[in-house]
Amino acid sequence: MLPEERVYSALVVSASEPFNRALPDLLPAASFSPVKVAGGVGIAKRILAERDFDFVIVNAPLPDDVGVRFAIDTADLCSTVVLFLIKAEQYDKVGDKLMEHGVFLMQKPFSRAAFGFAADWLISARERLRKTEKKTLSIEEKMNEIRLVNRAKWLLISELKMTEPDAHRYIEKQAMDRCVPKRRIAEEIIQTYT
Repeated sequence: MLPEERVYSALVVSASEPFNRALPDLLPAASFSPVKVAGGVGIAKRILAERDFDFVIVNAPLPDDVGVRFAIDTADLCSTVVLFLIKAEQYDKVGDKLMEHGVFLMQKPFSRAAFGFAADWLISARERLRKTEKKTLSIEEKMNEIRLVNRAKWLLISELKMTEPDAHRYIEKQAMDRCVPKRRIAEEIIQTYT
């Protein structure tokens, strides 16, 4: 699926009514849905505890916090892309700290066109993150399969007195002969001998 065909979820943390009213124009429903709005960090944390979002947009300052720590924690702990909107005079004060954690920054005020470019960057970053997550998941699945096959081999060694190479060949041959993954053969062996 191409990025332009995707719909991205967004959590906007903002206490600014004018900004919140402009959200439908900035984040059109055709590309961004759902778009949840939280008026402060506390509410945003509760919403994030319930579900994940592709994007978190923090419009600083917030009534209960500036939002810097929240943005850093969200970028570090969640698989989401974070955009931090901050006034130009405060940009230098927090910019390096946020960028170090992969948080995107944008100075306020900004035009709709500038926000559109920022949204495109967020989408690019999210797609790259999605690919990395997919690779990580694939590696984890492969590692789990290796652990399972090794456990089955050790059961064959202890129960049927096979050598390690013989147990390995047995599992591979069974998988090839039956046209099933080695994982399935390993699960059957484990079920049989435990």
